[in-house]
Amino acid sequence: MAASNNVAASSIRQSFLRTGSNPSHNREMSDNLEDGNGTAEPNERSRLLGRIGTTESGTPYHKHENPTIRYPALVAHTTWEILKTNYVNVLLVFVPLGILSGLLDWSPVAQFTLNFVAIIPLASLLAFATEELAVPLGQTLGGLLNATFGNAVELIVSIIALRNNEIRIVQASMLGSILSNILLVLGCCFLAGGIRYKEQTFNSTVASTMSSLMTVATASLIIPATLYAVMANQNPGDQDDNIMVLSRGTSIILLFIYVSYLFFQLKTHAELFDDAEQQEGDEEGSTMLGPWAAGAVLVVITLLVAICAEYLVDSIDSIVEKAHISKTFIGLILIPIVGNAAEHVTAVIVAYKNKMDLAIGVAIGSSLQIAIFVTPFLVILGWIMDRPMSLHFETFETVAFFLASLVVVLLIQDGKSNWLEGLLCLGMYIIIALAFYVLPDDAGDIGDKPKIGSGGL
Repeated sequence: MAASNNVAASSIRQSFLRTGSNPSHNREMSDNLEDGNGTAEPNERSRLLGRIGTTESGTPYHKHENPTIRYPALVAHTTWEILKTNYVNVLLVFVPLGILSGLLDWSPVAQFTLNFVAIIPLASLLAFATEELAVPLGQTLGGLLNATFGNAVELIVSIIALRNNEIRIVQASMLGSILSNILLVLGCCFLAGGIRYKEQTFNSTVASTMSSLMTVATASLIIPATLYAVMANQNPGDQDDNIMVLSRGTSIILLFIYVSYLFFQLKTHAELFDDAEQQEGDEEGSTMLGPWAAGAVLVVITLLVAICAEYLVDSIDSIVEKAHISKTFIGLILIPIVGNAAEHVTAVIVAYKNKMDLAIGVAIGSSLQIAIFVTPFLVILGWIMDRPMSLHFETFETVAFFLASLVVVLLIQDGKSNWLEGLLCLGMYIIIALAFYVLPDDAGDIGDKPKIGSGGL
C-alpha cells in the first residue's frame, strides 16, 4: 500500500510540473504535494520561477522549434548570460547616457564624466569578447588577437585624439598605460598575493625576457629625448624633422621586434610560456559564445567605445579650463585606469589565487603591447595622417618612465615577490601621479630653452 501511495505521489508531481498556469488546478494539486510536515519540496517550488523563460512543456524559449520565437529569445538569453559575467556591467546604463550627453551637447563636465564611466564596462565586455573569439581560433591566432585587442580602448581613444591633433593626450595615454600596468597593476598583484602567501614565485626566464624588451622600449623613448636636447642649437625646423625621422625609423624597428616576440612566444619558445598558458586555460573554461557571435559582440562594443571616446576627447579641453587639471594628468592617470580596469581586476584575482605567471603575463605583457606595438603603430599612423606624432616625449615623462622600468626590472628579476615589493610599486606610482598632477602643460622641455628668444642664442 505504501509503495502504491509513493507511485501515486510521484505521478502527481510530474503532472504538476507539466501543468500550465491554472491557479485552481494548482491549488487542488498542492494538498497532494505536501509531505508529512505539510510543506512542499523546495525544488518543486523553485521550478515555478523558471516558467518565465520556458513554455508550458518546460522547453526554454531560446530552444523553441519556431525560429521566430527561438532567435529573439536566444539573443535575449545570451545577452543576459553575458551581462551576468561581471558585476561592473551594471555601469552599462551610463553608455546611453554618455552618448545622449554628446548628442544633446550637455555640459563638458557631464559629457566627460558620463563617457568616462561608460568606457569602464565597455572595456570589460571588449576583453570578454576578445577572449571568447580567441579560444576557437587556436593558440597562434588567439594570441595575436589578444595582443591586438588587449589594449583596444587606449588605441581607440588615441586614434581619435590623434585625428584631432591632440598629440599630448596621445603620448600621455600611452605612457600612462605603461606606468599603470607595470606599477599599479603589478603592485596590486604583488600586494594581494603577498597578503595571502608569504612568498610567491614565477618563471624568472619569462620575466627576464619581458624585462629586456621593456628596457629596449625605454631606450626607444630616452634616445629621441636625449637627441632633442643635444640638437637644441640647431634650427627648430631641422630639429623637429630629425626627430620625426628617428621616431618613424625606430617605430618600424619596434614593430618588427614585436612581431618577432610574438613568434618567439607562440612558436619557437612556446614551452617557456606553458605555465602561464596552462593557468590561463584553467581560468577560461568553456566558451559562452560561438566565433560569429563573439565577432559580432566585438564589433558592436568597439563602435560603442569609439563613440564614447569621441565625446570624451572632445570634452577634455573644457575640463582642463574649468577643473584646472592638465591634459597630461588626464591622459596619463585617468584614461589608462579606465581603459585597463578589466585587466586590473583579472590580474589581481589570479595573483590572489597564486597564479603569478598569468598575473605577470597580464601586467607586463600589456605594458609591452603598448610600448612596442601600440605607440609605434600610432607614430606610423600619424605619419599617414600627416600628424606630428613622434617618440619624443617630454624630458620629465621620459625620466619617470625610465625610473619606473628600473624599479620593476629590479623587482622581478629574481622570480619572487612579496607584499612589500607590491607596496614599493604602488608608492612609486602614487609619487609619479602626484608629480604629474602639479606639472603644468606648458612646462616645456630642456631642448625648448634656447628657443625662448626669437633671435636664438
